[in-house]
Amino acid sequence: MRLVRLMTALCALSAFASLQPAKAADVICYNCPPQWADWATMLKQVKADLGYDIPFDNKNSGQALSQLIAEKSNPVADIGYFGVNFGMKAKAQGVTQPYKPAKWDEVPAGLKDPDGEWTAIHSGTLGLFVNVDALGGKPVPACWRDLEKPDYKGMVGYLDPPSAAVGYVGAVAVNLALGGSDQDFSPAVLFFKKLHDNEAIVPKQTSYARVVSGEIPILFDYDFNAYRAKYTEKGNFAFVIPCEGSVVFPYVVSLTKGAPNADKAKKVMDYLLSDKGQAIWTNAYLRPARPIALPPEVKAKFLPDSDYARAKNVDWAKMEAAQKAFTDRYLAEVR
Repeated sequence: MRLVRLMTALCALSAFASLQPAKAADVICYNCPPQWADWATMLKQVKADLGYDIPFDNKNSGQALSQLIAEKSNPVADIGYFGVNFGMKAKAQGVTQPYKPAKWDEVPAGLKDPDGEWTAIHSGTLGLFVNVDALGGKPVPACWRDLEKPDYKGMVGYLDPPSAAVGYVGAVAVNLALGGSDQDFSPAVLFFKKLHDNEAIVPKQTSYARVVSGEIPILFDYDFNAYRAKYTEKGNFAFVIPCEGSVVFPYVVSLTKGAPNADKAKKVMDYLLSDKGQAIWTNAYLRPARPIALPPEVKAKFLPDSDYARAKNVDWAKMEAAQKAFTDRYLAEVR
């Protein structure tokens, strides 16, 4: 009988506990992972300065957009963080609403939607994030074409272009560097076919830890991740802007349409563009969206300006329009 009474009491307590509301986050941000762009530091500082709890979220841009579309009639997220091409898609899908954060006027016109449906908070330069120790004595590749060599078989990784923003940015960078255009992605398709034959590794989500561990010796990635590894991790890491050229890519935030915590989310977006917020991004080796100079001690850790001259700004609206045609070819001819 004692056992029966004990079990009955435990069941009652369990039922009572299940009725208690779980501690809710103050703001939900889709695609704010701790190992990407140092969102870990940013969200910790948001908590310190605004008092808001924002949980980490490990989606990529494509997954975040898919979730927003699925939840369109009953939104869960307050903020979406995307590569700019997915920010454009989010607007087109009707899952964002206009909001112009404080200091929005200081963001260059090409880095924001004129209606405020998405706004850049920082940018990165696409290149090669290399774990030098994991190359086994092979030279650090200097060019895109180097990656086709048998020496790098099974060593090269790039995020899945149909799914992740950085994956498509890599495709754009390669394509333009090898002579393509927004109307012709043949150079990129042929290049990825060669990488596939060379046993490329194609993850769907951020793979910083896999490069640091040596599992992926060479990854198409941004300068900020490579510099983070170079200056904070044990090991020998390098960032390469390929000799043929590359691109600069902005990352944006949007206020979700029907955001459950819209007022708090707006304050967070204000913070991301504030002087303090923009300075936090520079400490993570990101280029701020507003025209704020890199601190000298940060700039000294970047590659020389002569290397960055090979990285170009492109019309991402055109590239977004071309993405489906590239994706269809990639799925049909590469994957």
